Amino acid sequence: GYDWFYHSEEARDAQIRTPITDGAYNEPWVFRYKDIRSWWENRHHGRVDGVRAQYPTAWEPGLKPIRFTELGCAAIDKGTNEPNKFVDPKSSESSLPAYSNGLRDPLIQLQYLRAMNSYWIDPANNPVSSVYGASMIDMSHAYVWAWDARPFPAYPALSDLWSDADNYATGHWITGRATARHLGDVVAEICERSGVTDYDVSRLFGLVRGYQVDDVSDARSALQPLMLAYGFDVVERNGVIEFFNRDGVAEHVLAPEELVYEAGEAAVLQLERSAEAETAGRIQLSYVDADGDFEAAAVQAVFPDEQTFTVATSELALGLTRSEARVIADRWLAESRVARDTARFSLPPSKTDIAAGDVVAIPNDNGFAHFRIDRAEDVDARQVEAVRIEPGVYERPNDIATDIVTSTFSAPLPVYSVFMDLPLITGDEVAHAPHLAVTAADWPGLAAVYNSSTGSNYSLLDVVATPSSLGKLEMPLAAGPCAIFDRSNTIRVKMTRGALESVTEDALLAGGNLAAIGDGSADQWELIQFQTAELVGDDVWELSLLLRGQAGSESFITDVWPADSVFVLLDGNQGQLDLTSATRNVAQYFRIGPSGRAFDDPSYQQYIQAFQGIGLRPYAPAHVSINDLNGDLALTWVRRTRIDGDIWDVPDVPLGEAFEAYRVRVVQGTIVLREAQLTAPTWTYSAAMQAADSVSGEYEIRVAQVSEKFGAGSEATLFMTA
Repeated sequence: GYDWFYHSEEARDAQIRTPITDGAYNEPWVFRYKDIRSWWENRHHGRVDGVRAQYPTAWEPGLKPIRFTELGCAAIDKGTNEPNKFVDPKSSESSLPAYSNGLRDPLIQLQYLRAMNSYWIDPANNPVSSVYGASMIDMSHAYVWAWDARPFPAYPALSDLWSDADNYATGHWITGRATARHLGDVVAEICERSGVTDYDVSRLFGLVRGYQVDDVSDARSALQPLMLAYGFDVVERNGVIEFFNRDGVAEHVLAPEELVYEAGEAAVLQLERSAEAETAGRIQLSYVDADGDFEAAAVQAVFPDEQTFTVATSELALGLTRSEARVIADRWLAESRVARDTARFSLPPSKTDIAAGDVVAIPNDNGFAHFRIDRAEDVDARQVEAVRIEPGVYERPNDIATDIVTSTFSAPLPVYSVFMDLPLITGDEVAHAPHLAVTAADWPGLAAVYNSSTGSNYSLLDVVATPSSLGKLEMPLAAGPCAIFDRSNTIRVKMTRGALESVTEDALLAGGNLAAIGDGSADQWELIQFQTAELVGDDVWELSLLLRGQAGSESFITDVWPADSVFVLLDGNQGQLDLTSATRNVAQYFRIGPSGRAFDDPSYQQYIQAFQGIGLRPYAPAHVSINDLNGDLALTWVRRTRIDGDIWDVPDVPLGEAFEAYRVRVVQGTIVLREAQLTAPTWTYSAAMQAADSVSGEYEIRVAQVSEKFGAGSEATLFMTA
């Protein structure tokens, strides 16, 4: 030690200290642990073969300030016995501090630093030099060992990255611990804020990692959760509010003959035990995990002999480690069973030094029973009500360091978004609303969609929870037939996210394996189905047995879909945007990115899109035919429906529109020669009309159904020659 030593291990165990003296020259500080002040305030003489040199060295007393370059104590049981000791199985110097049980104890580390700082900032212990006019020890340059550049809780959570992570629990690191506060300081602050100045927290010990006061209320409400968690009592004595931890140690032993009778009482000592049914057999404690991402967590304590499943639940707005939470729950459970026993007795005037909060031991058949006095009232004698406690309940159990679990960090990378103005698929969709497919190579968990009609004042429109399965065509896809299987073409697609699978023909005809192929623009999509999916490479699939131009999208079948065309599996993960019908054909601004970031973060991408509302567009008529009646061309066709078209037991499919209307156009090149509005699926292009239109060579007759909301839909085309 500082001015003494143990002359043997037996003396150490017995705490027998031998003073360190230097009778020859009265300089015992030479042989001791660094006696800083004596070393600093005295001249220095060399020792040669134990003989003090006649002349001193060049050192002048108080010549230079002293700096602590490594000031610290490990967060381990009794770490202050030997602050320089550390545990590291990989090191030859690994050892426990003297008498340490090896359990982690961040409170002793905090206490060590508090003691060092409070001692050395006191001018009585840290004098001012007459040479340089400042303190002996420069505490503004006292460096705690060790603050680590590796950020908590990534260190020590990433044990696969840093091999010393297992040493953190009982090591010298203050990273992740520096923000913790002493329980006494927290209680003192609550008292001061509530206007209470006469208090004593000197017997209060504990480490508070984090505490949130949920409600603005009185000091009692703020203190109650701390009292429950850390197991301390508060009493008022001589005008001072005293706080102290429960330890179960009896301050007084009371023999029955020392108690006094009260009028009307049958016995000098009355013991009662409450019904076992009133005792909780299981306790669940919810808390904030201070060792990870500060997420809500819970532990449960249960008696080994508990037969019921009734659970008493409690929540604490405290940051705790899992082992600390378990200690609290176990203590509550044990206290609840022991506290079934209560005692009532009266003390004579000679025992009035026994007050509320004290622990007394009362003899019984098994030795002594310990009771904590909860209430003391002076009438003729001091009437006492006490509850039984067990000292073992407050003994510190093994504090097992558990793994620190944190969520994996994901960089705020952009997400890839595809807008799709699609026809109705099931009929349950909002007809005018576009679909949105969002994906990312590293999915952020949630993607946020912000919308604005002007490019400013964005508001949250949607949050996408599930990424879509997207890919791109590896090879061109040629045009193919509609309404029958396309057995000649195959689709080769490389998926950037998601997998594909084959389905049966029945599942296919029931709507399975529906996908969209487009050029990336909002309204240019062909809907296809595929029965067979075969994996032919890394995330490369070959799709065959195709149904083309589904849901009225045959008008978008181009001569060829080129390679790199967008492929979206319509598996239900593409939500519709909640836009009003008034926004149709009006440019809208969108910002889409990881929901954990603000919409103006660089990870967000901006889009400007206008949507027609393809779900409102009528399908192109089918079975268009023409008969030549002596030069007059008589056209007929069959309308199709976009709503409930698969109902087969009715005479005709539903109209699906407010009224039946069609538009017929005669087109030559890019010039519309004639246009007619009709209310029935027939039209005659008379010889007189043809002559008036000067039709010659090749021309087209185009027929479209008209919608009240959309206008003319997709056109069916007849190629004619005059």
